[in-house]
Amino acid sequence: MITEGEKSSLSPASRNRRETLSSQVVRTIAERIKLDRYPRGSKLPTEKELIEDLGVSRTVIREAIANLRASGHVSIHHGIGVFVRQDAGVAPFRLGDESLMVVENVLKGLELRIGIESEAAALAAERRTKADIAAMIAACEAMDVAARDVRRDTQDDFRFHCAVAAASQNEHFYGIFNYLGETLMPRMRLQAHQVSDATFSAHLARVNQEHRAILRSIEAGDADGARAAMRKHLSDSRDRHIQRVQHAP
Repeated sequence: MITEGEKSSLSPASRNRRETLSSQVVRTIAERIKLDRYPRGSKLPTEKELIEDLGVSRTVIREAIANLRASGHVSIHHGIGVFVRQDAGVAPFRLGDESLMVVENVLKGLELRIGIESEAAALAAERRTKADIAAMIAACEAMDVAARDVRRDTQDDFRFHCAVAAASQNEHFYGIFNYLGETLMPRMRLQAHQVSDATFSAHLARVNQEHRAILRSIEAGDADGARAAMRKHLSDSRDRHIQRVQHAP
């Protein structure tokens, strides 16, 4: 149950101080973790329970959970729930929000992803399981639907890259991608609302073609091909980001 202090922090007056609702929810949940109301290793309340408890929308809760995962407070176990990390509150490596507002630093973040994810894709080609391939296929199929329905978020894109990282069978690749992906993708998602439906749908379709090229190499056990396909995909993403910035009004 939300306390009186938490209730005031989620009030309209607080929002007037230019803090987003998702940021307020992040702060509330992080404080509960700190105070051991949500003990380390425990499962967070369900999305529905958090919506009812905090009085915010599903979108706000999901954005807050994504940010809590990026900051190292929680981990998401798909099909099971969201859990408080054992090392929650320990300051991790992070890219500061303020520096990510600078275009140059967004590009540097993408360059970091290129180095990490290219090698993860190569390992995935050598170590993938049938379940890993199924997860990648599901993400690609979901992205086809997103392109058709013009769903303006990056979750299916993120799911594909998570599946590749998981297929490396190296939890460190998965952990660092979880952080980088959730940190960088929301910034890029903001730009999605600045283009027409047709342009955005075509963009998703093109990105998913690149995903499928990566998937084919991983499924074939072609480590060099998977590495090259991932490098090309992320390099193209970087170049597209540069073009959007250059043509921004």
